Amino acid sequence: MKRTVVFRIVFTLGVVLLAVVVSSIGFVYLAPETATRVLINGERWRAGLERKEITLGDGTRYVYLEGGQGEPLMLLHGFGANKDNFPRVARFLTPHYRVIVPDHIGFGESAHPQDADYSPTKQAERLHNLAQALGIQTLHVCGSSMGGQIALTYAALHRSEVKSLWLLAPAGIWSAPPSELRKILDETGQNPLLVRNEEDFARLFDLVMNDPPFVPRPMLNVVAQERIHNYSLEQRIFKQIIEDSIEERIRGLETPTLIIWGDRDRLLSVESADILHNLLPNSQVIIMLNIGHAPMLERPQQTADDYLRFRAALTAL
Repeated sequence: MKRTVVFRIVFTLGVVLLAVVVSSIGFVYLAPETATRVLINGERWRAGLERKEITLGDGTRYVYLEGGQGEPLMLLHGFGANKDNFPRVARFLTPHYRVIVPDHIGFGESAHPQDADYSPTKQAERLHNLAQALGIQTLHVCGSSMGGQIALTYAALHRSEVKSLWLLAPAGIWSAPPSELRKILDETGQNPLLVRNEEDFARLFDLVMNDPPFVPRPMLNVVAQERIHNYSLEQRIFKQIIEDSIEERIRGLETPTLIIWGDRDRLLSVESADILHNLLPNSQVIIMLNIGHAPMLERPQQTADDYLRFRAALTAL
């Protein structure tokens, strides 16, 4: 008798679980826009981040995520990305810091002036204005890829205000050996970072990460629309990024710096880490195994733990 009851309970639970899975799959495929929005909002909520917006005195409009308490930590996304690259790692950071994650001007929900200057120097100055508008005098800055190029520029321009840097495969170290991306650009003239259609975005998703989180294709197609719409502007922005080498700008910069690079990065050569380390006298390097260009998405907790240890060591000095 008891076995029969247990069997019925297990069977019922199995049926319920199956129904939930089938319903979830149906939701993703029948309403991918809604499913994507639910996922994004869930990741923000889990990280304790709230969407906010502000218009600066010069009319520049920023949309950003903010949450947590403590010293300000600004997280800067890379080319073609947006603020939602960071909630997965930010949930380990908001218990310790006031985390601010802006969409760069030209990306995400922030302003997209078509004829603006999108050089790393100009973007860094805009972010400095944002920090001041938020009442921030000193801060810690993290940047991924293009965001790292901008973070380094910010620190070079405002040395007394940036207390530390956290760099996730930053761009702008162009003396490094050519990466797979660089070879594609040189040999074909095609730029796989630019997205014209949903297939382009799916290929880019695989190029950027060695161990990406699972995202159903209908949701991936939803996310792709932002990139497709921004194609022409991103062409202009990319040109300004690759024309800007930061090596001389940051040589001898004494800001404490943690450099993280994935050993399977196909976009930017992992050899850049040693070049950057030699330019920055107060830096340290961590090479993450089997990781591509986006460690904060591929290994969010490991990436956060490395940073928390770095910050703890700074506090102990």
